[in-house]
Amino acid sequence: MMKKPRVLLVDDEPDLLDLLEMDMLRMGLDSARAGTVAEAMAQLEKGGFDLCLTDMRLPDGEGIAIVRHIAEQLPQLPVAVITAFGSAENAVAALKAGAFDYVEKPVTPAKVRSLVRSAIKVPDTSPPPLGDRPLVGRSAAMEQVRVLIDKVARSQAPVFITGETGTGKEVAARLIHAGSARADGPFIAVNCGAIPENLMESEFFGCRKGAFTGADADREGFFQAARGGTLFLDEVAELPLAMQVKLLRAIQEKSVRRVGGVAEEPVDARLISASHQDLQVAVNQGRFRHDLYYRLNVIALRMPSLRERREDLPELTSHVLARLCAASRRAAPEVEAAALEALSRYDFPGNVRELENILERALALSDGGRVGRDDLLLEPLEDAGEEGGEGQSDGGLQAFLDATERKAILDALARTGRNKTAAARLLGVTFRSLRYRLERLGME
Repeated sequence: MMKKPRVLLVDDEPDLLDLLEMDMLRMGLDSARAGTVAEAMAQLEKGGFDLCLTDMRLPDGEGIAIVRHIAEQLPQLPVAVITAFGSAENAVAALKAGAFDYVEKPVTPAKVRSLVRSAIKVPDTSPPPLGDRPLVGRSAAMEQVRVLIDKVARSQAPVFITGETGTGKEVAARLIHAGSARADGPFIAVNCGAIPENLMESEFFGCRKGAFTGADADREGFFQAARGGTLFLDEVAELPLAMQVKLLRAIQEKSVRRVGGVAEEPVDARLISASHQDLQVAVNQGRFRHDLYYRLNVIALRMPSLRERREDLPELTSHVLARLCAASRRAAPEVEAAALEALSRYDFPGNVRELENILERALALSDGGRVGRDDLLLEPLEDAGEEGGEGQSDGGLQAFLDATERKAILDALARTGRNKTAAARLLGVTFRSLRYRLERLGME
């Protein structure tokens, strides 16, 4: 007979423990109980548990001590905490200490069942599966990223991913999802800078038929679409303040109200957000709400720029070329030493995404069997990257102007999440003009 999952319940209120034990029994689970930190530690020493649910306030100490003990000594055991209503600080502290999730008092059977169903499915510490866009590189910076991704995948805590444009923030988010208990659920990626402000609320929370012109049927939003999975908010710093207030409420209440609706409906989605901007600076400037930043930035993950891991360039180059050639069913060309040397001296303002564009262009320009330095077309940006008049004059005025224009376009694309229509508007040019410039500069 298959062994039933076993849950350790820690609380100093006998009535609540009785209620929780009944919930476990209805779900077909075994349970053990403890009323103090010391009793919980003794039970954990015996082992055999698949989940620990602990109150934060106990007679002989704080439940966070149990969380830290499990995180250090039993990292494969998910632990969740029970917090007082409105005690956001305790909940965030527990999540940072390693808690899987939290449930606020009053504790209801529905809340407990939802938490337990997610927790029991938490996988072991084996690395998450890699997709067709894995994190390539063996540098110390990338190894640290992998370790942190593996750790946060076992949690339900919100993750905020920082890093320059093109560093692989969405790739990291997808790996966190793939290694989590929600891997079987959907992964919904949203570019917050690409949604018109007047449509944001309906896009995020859904709408009822007739709520506004064009709403000819009930429709779900991003939160409902991500039910049981992960909602990835890319470029979250682009959200207007009015939408930030509504997002904060959805996170706090774990429920949303559709546009045109009356009742709120519960949502069950893990939040991962990302931005190339410094959110703390945005908070200081009044562009981003401090309380939302506090909610999103429970666990921070920084993606290193390509300049910080140049030793990964040979492996990255081979990986990207192999993927590009596989799509067209051709053999990957050899990269000449001079080309690798040129890549190693390039600054890559667009990081891995720019490397992919450079290599795709080089494939088209090369003779097919080898990629040389001249196929990369890196000279204009290299010249502009050197400070001082001498560095600029070596490439001539046109090279300097091209480099300046290229940087402005890259910045605009980064700020708009590579939305070309929005980038053209930001640059003050037409969409057709931007396309012409992208083609002329070899950036398309």
